[in-house]
Amino acid sequence: MTEMVYGAIPARDGDPILPRWWSTLDKWSLGCVLMLFGVGLLLGLASSPPLAARNGFEPFHYVERQVIFGGAALVTLLVTTMMSPTLVRRLGVLGFIVTFVALLGLPFAGTDFGKGAVRWYSLGFASLQPSEFLKPGFVVVAAWMISASQHLGGPPGKSYSFMLTVAIVLILAMQPDFGQACLVLFGWGVMYFVAGAPITLLMVLAGAVAFAGTLAYSSSEHFARRIDGFLSPDLDPTTQLGYATNAIQQGGFFGVGVGEGQVKQSLPDAHTDFIIAVAAEEYGLMLVLFIIALYGTIVVRSLVRLLRERDPFIRLAGTGLACMFGVQAMINMGVAVRLLPAKGMTLPFVSYGGSSLIAGGIAVGMLLAFTRTRAQGEIGDILTGRGH
Repeated sequence: MTEMVYGAIPARDGDPILPRWWSTLDKWSLGCVLMLFGVGLLLGLASSPPLAARNGFEPFHYVERQVIFGGAALVTLLVTTMMSPTLVRRLGVLGFIVTFVALLGLPFAGTDFGKGAVRWYSLGFASLQPSEFLKPGFVVVAAWMISASQHLGGPPGKSYSFMLTVAIVLILAMQPDFGQACLVLFGWGVMYFVAGAPITLLMVLAGAVAFAGTLAYSSSEHFARRIDGFLSPDLDPTTQLGYATNAIQQGGFFGVGVGEGQVKQSLPDAHTDFIIAVAAEEYGLMLVLFIIALYGTIVVRSLVRLLRERDPFIRLAGTGLACMFGVQAMINMGVAVRLLPAKGMTLPFVSYGGSSLIAGGIAVGMLLAFTRTRAQGEIGDILTGRGH
C-alpha cells in the first residue's frame, strides 16, 4: 500500500542483488500475473478433461502440461525481470534474429496441424509457434531503431523499423495469421505514435491498412470466410462462435456452477482460444470482470511507471510491450463475444499453450524489467544538462 501511495524507493547500487531487485519491482503487476496463471489452471481443470478423453489421454493431461509450461514461463519471467535494460535489449535483438529466421523456415518445415495455417514446428513432444516468440523481440528491435533516430546524427531508425514491420506483417499474412500480423502492426504504431509521429501520417497508415484488408478479403479464402462469418446476421449455433456465445449467455452474472458447463464438451478449443467462454459459463460475469481487471491493472500500472522514464528506448519498448499484452487479451475476449472476427489468438497466461505461456513470460518479464524503479532525477534535468 505504501508503494501505491508514495511510489517505490529507488535502491542504492551497494544493496544486495535480490533485495535491490525486489524493492524496485512492480509487485502489484507481478501479483496480477500470478493470479492470471492461477485462473488459467482453474479453468484448465474445467475445460480440458473432455478434450483429453477424446484424444485418449488421462483426464488432467493438459493441466499437467500447463503446470510444466507455466512453471517454465514464470521462471523465465522472474529471471528476465532481474536483467538490466541493456541486457534485455541485447538478448531481445538476438532472440528476434533467431525467431525471424524460424518464421522464414515455416513454409519448408512447418505444419498446420489440420487448421489450415502453417504456424508451428512439430517437435514430437510439443509444438513451437515462432510468431509468439517473435513479438517481444520485435518490440525491442523496433524501439531501439526508433529511439536511435531521435539522437543527433542518428540513423533513419523510424524508416528502418517501418520496413521491418511491413516485412513481418507480410510474412505472417502469408501463413495466414492475420491476428498476429495486426498485433505486430499495432505494436509498431503505438511506439511510433509515442515517439512523436504526426497524426496525418498515422491516418495515411490507417488508410493503407484498410486497403490491405480489402485486398486480403478478395484474395484469401481463409480471411474472407472469417469476415463473412463475423458480418453475417445469422449465427450458426454449431460453430465455435455459436457455442461460445451460447455459453456466455447461459452463464449470466454468477455462472451455472463449477463443473456444470457444457461448452467444453462441444468446443475443440475450449482450453485455448475460447477459454473465456468456459469462465463465463461456469463462473459468470463476475470472474470475467475479475480477469479484465487483472489485465487492466498490469497495463495501466506499467504505462504510469513508464511516464517517469527518461530513457527513450525503455519508454518506447515498455509501452509497446504493455499495449500489445493488453490488446491481445482484448482481441481474445472480443472474438468470444463476437465483437471481432475470429483470430485464433490465446488469452495471455490463461489459455493452454507452451509457446504462448513461455513467450508471454518473456514479454512480461521484459516489461517488468523496464518498469523497475531507477534513480534518474527529474525529467527537467535533460533540458539543463544536469542529468548526464
